[in-house]
Amino acid sequence: MTLKLGVIGTGAIGQEHIRRCSKVLQGATVVAVSDINLEGAKAALTRLGLQAEVYANGHDVVNSPEVDAVLVTSWDPTHEEYTLAAIAAGKPVFCEKPLALSAEGCRRIVDAEIKFGKRLVQVGFMRPYDTGYRALKKVITDGEIGEPLMLHCAHRNPTVPESYTTDMAITNTLIHELDVLRWLTNDDYKTVQVVFPRVTSKSHARLKDPQIVLFETQKGIRIDVEIFVNCAYGYDIQCEVVGEEGIAKLPEPSAVQMRKSAQLATSILTDWKDRFIDAYDVELQAFINDVRSGNLSGPSAWDGYAASVAADACLKAQNSGAIEQVELPPRPAFYDKA
Repeated sequence: MTLKLGVIGTGAIGQEHIRRCSKVLQGATVVAVSDINLEGAKAALTRLGLQAEVYANGHDVVNSPEVDAVLVTSWDPTHEEYTLAAIAAGKPVFCEKPLALSAEGCRRIVDAEIKFGKRLVQVGFMRPYDTGYRALKKVITDGEIGEPLMLHCAHRNPTVPESYTTDMAITNTLIHELDVLRWLTNDDYKTVQVVFPRVTSKSHARLKDPQIVLFETQKGIRIDVEIFVNCAYGYDIQCEVVGEEGIAKLPEPSAVQMRKSAQLATSILTDWKDRFIDAYDVELQAFINDVRSGNLSGPSAWDGYAASVAADACLKAQNSGAIEQVELPPRPAFYDKA
């Protein structure tokens, strides 16, 4: 069976997913798209050399009898609406982050999915599909360094535009760590504090950069995450796990080491898309395979909700400077089946 996909939103990430599902991955084809900019959607299909039905309304994509599953890559405020529509239609849906604009919105999706009685939602957290993170997860799961005690992490970007503000360090940047570190440690956050070091001269008036986010998990693991979005030198993701019997570190991306002009050098990536391009392929291929087999296994609506609850606590901690509680309810048994 070839899975027939409908894509809602044909902006940059939407076009990448259309290209990926049509030209790179196996077992799926894009049969319908929608965008508020109809001409832009048609032009995107033309550039990709593809033919598909073009709708002005995402609900038409969801309700099309030709569409088996939905990809939501539209404007962030529409994610909740279209994901809920897909659940109501009984169709699997891959929703790019954020799942919704608030924890309450994410919870509405969780509740709708539980009411439907079957997992239909996968959230676009791609780091668990990255080869390096998977290798690091295996080291932890296999007990090679004993129980994790501490994690030292960093998320660095070379620069961000002036439209990027202090809160976006949480909602746009740290959100990836909020998901992947729960997955790595198989643990939930208990408390969070945000500390602001000296501000870099490369920042601007509406952005405090860098920031350090300090977590304690339910098991007592201590995690520090440095967010530095104007680091200037490149795009750099770091994760070091300190265990009872050893230390494991996220592998660096593959790069040629050069000895030249009395220097030993290794290049550093500057674009996040280059760092995780393979993970995007693996992520969507897994979604396609899971839908065809009838059992979703990727990041769930509950994972999206958990990340949103943690993000809200981080935002509160940014403003208060205090240690804030992460108030995540117990996970419903429904998601233990995933």
